Parts: sequence; structure tokens; C-alpha cells
Amino acid sequence: MATAWAKGSSGSSAIPTFVQQAQALADLGLAATVEKVTDYGDIAAYGVMRTPGLVVDEEVVVSGRVPTARAIAELLAGRG
Repeated sequence: MATAWAKGSSGSSAIPTFVQQAQALADLGLAATVEKVTDYGDIAAYGVMRTPGLVVDEEVVVSGRVPTARAIAELLAGRG
């Protein structure tokens, strides 16, 4: 896995998504570049209209809700 992004404004639910994502990666023992993106132009470029969004390897995998670390781990498990 190359890159995972949590997308949303700095005061939004992107922060818990970012934390959950980091926990899921640690639980799975996966290495990835994890980035929190707050620029609305960058977010919209991925088609994310409701934040937070979670993008993994250029694919939007979650949008408009805060997933649990377990849900993120399930999404990432086949990508390692």
C-alpha cells in the first residue's frame, strides 16, 4: 500500500478518521504514507462531496462517515 489519505476540514470528523486509520494500519502491521488533506479543491478532485473521506491508493473507500478502526482494517486487509 502506498498512500492513505483522510480528507476533510481541520475541525471536522477527518481527525478521528485519521486516528482510526493510523490505528488500523498499526493493527495490520502495514506501512503506508498517511496524510491528512484539508484543501477543499483536493478533496473535491477525488469526488468526495461529504467529508470525511478516506482514500487508499487513489481510490475513495469511505465518504461521509467516520469508520471504526476495525472497519478500516477490513478495507485495508486485502491491500497489504
